[in-house]
Amino acid sequence: MKKIINHQHPERGQSMVEFALVITILMILLAGVVDMGRAFFTYMAMRDAAQEGAAYGSLNPTSIGGIQDRVWDNLDQVVPGLPVSDHIRITVSYGYGAICLGNTIQVDVFYDQFPLAMPFLGWILNSQTLPIHATINDSILRPTCGEH
Repeated sequence: MKKIINHQHPERGQSMVEFALVITILMILLAGVVDMGRAFFTYMAMRDAAQEGAAYGSLNPTSIGGIQDRVWDNLDQVVPGLPVSDHIRITVSYGYGAICLGNTIQVDVFYDQFPLAMPFLGWILNSQTLPIHATINDSILRPTCGEH
């Protein structure tokens, strides 16, 4: 007589459990990459907008409102829908001495609460927002000293 051996497969659900664990970790990593990509894109847009403001300020250093408008216009073209003044600040400062040829102008753009889209990354960082800051320094080209 042949004896029928019934082989039980206790590992039958093991691959599904491993897949569930691995896919969870991969999705968290993917979410982090997406959020960091968004943050880096926003930083680059802020840096370019600050550069545009500094270039305008190098020719019109006393027009702080014009510098800020130039930064806002550039930011709005690249990243539409940013909160106008809730969490974004634009500051303009000057180097030592008079506001004239050869001195420096500095344009800072602060985005204090860049929102993270994925809750897992916020849980890891202990915050659902990231601070982003871009600074550009440029030389004042006009006016020469004494022309104000």
